[in-house]
Amino acid sequence: MDAADAIREKALALGFDAVGFTSADLGPQARERLADFLAEGRHGDMGWMADRAEQRADPRALWPEARSVISLGLSYAPEDDPLAVLEQKDRGGISVYARNRDYHDVVKGMLKHLAQFIVSKHGHAVKVFVDTAPVMEKPLAVRAGLGWQGKHTNLVSRAHGSWLFLGEIYTSLDLKPSEPHVDRCGSCSRCLDACPTEAFPAPYQLDARRCIAYLTIEYAGSIPEEFREAMGNRIYGCDDCLAACPWNRFAQVTRQAKLMAREDLSAPRLAELAGLDDAGFRALFVGSPIKRIGRDRFVRNVMIAIGNSGDVSLRGALQPRLSDPSAVVAEAAAWAWGRLA
Repeated sequence: MDAADAIREKALALGFDAVGFTSADLGPQARERLADFLAEGRHGDMGWMADRAEQRADPRALWPEARSVISLGLSYAPEDDPLAVLEQKDRGGISVYARNRDYHDVVKGMLKHLAQFIVSKHGHAVKVFVDTAPVMEKPLAVRAGLGWQGKHTNLVSRAHGSWLFLGEIYTSLDLKPSEPHVDRCGSCSRCLDACPTEAFPAPYQLDARRCIAYLTIEYAGSIPEEFREAMGNRIYGCDDCLAACPWNRFAQVTRQAKLMAREDLSAPRLAELAGLDDAGFRALFVGSPIKRIGRDRFVRNVMIAIGNSGDVSLRGALQPRLSDPSAVVAEAAAWAWGRLA
């Protein structure tokens, strides 16, 4: 068994669902797409994308010793329809990936075990990454044969649909590259048609400034009013374009218990979330990726969802937030009050 086969076998034994290999090089197309994305300002307030663009576009600029990249995928495919909660206007919609443990912790723990195996067997240096370093994980996954970047710009897998977390191991070990995956979107445009805010200027292009996931998670200010009604009751992230992908029909429910939805986060009541103070927010979302956006940003999103609910009985939960110490919460509450009036 050669090194790549041994690593693949170990990765699958650790619980990964997809494994592939590529050289530590992204090629000109990925670099050009990143440059165009940044030049258009479509990254919004995510300044960290531009700050380390050179390292993001070239794995060896991040780590000169890198010779190969091991790309790994972990399925988080949901058990039920992820969009069913959108019909429950008194409940909040949380993106599938955030309904339990923080995937950064889950995937990184598995990557570290695999990295230890590589070092012990081959003695080569390694570095592990999970979405927190300047790594273009989706183009690397395409080159490593895990799938293709769909028209919604996310990775699509024939076996796992749009529900894959990605992680990478950069290594000084030379590994035989996998065959890159071809694009299988064809004429389908379901993901583009499903976007509530028309965040795709064209197929394979995303304007994050219009994306509900960006607005509810990355954006710290008052959400522009032009997007609020389209947000509906989405209070953390958005799964519409992912859930629309027809390749999801081949996906099996995740095998990872830590990624299966917590009952209290599948369809939480907006009235209860509206009353969260900082301590309550931290207690509810301990170990969750939601915790990183902080109480104010999250409750701001809840206010908008209440405003979109059409449920006047929620005004009681809304009223205390009109004088909230956080300006973004108080502003969103005032908007919601006017909507329910």
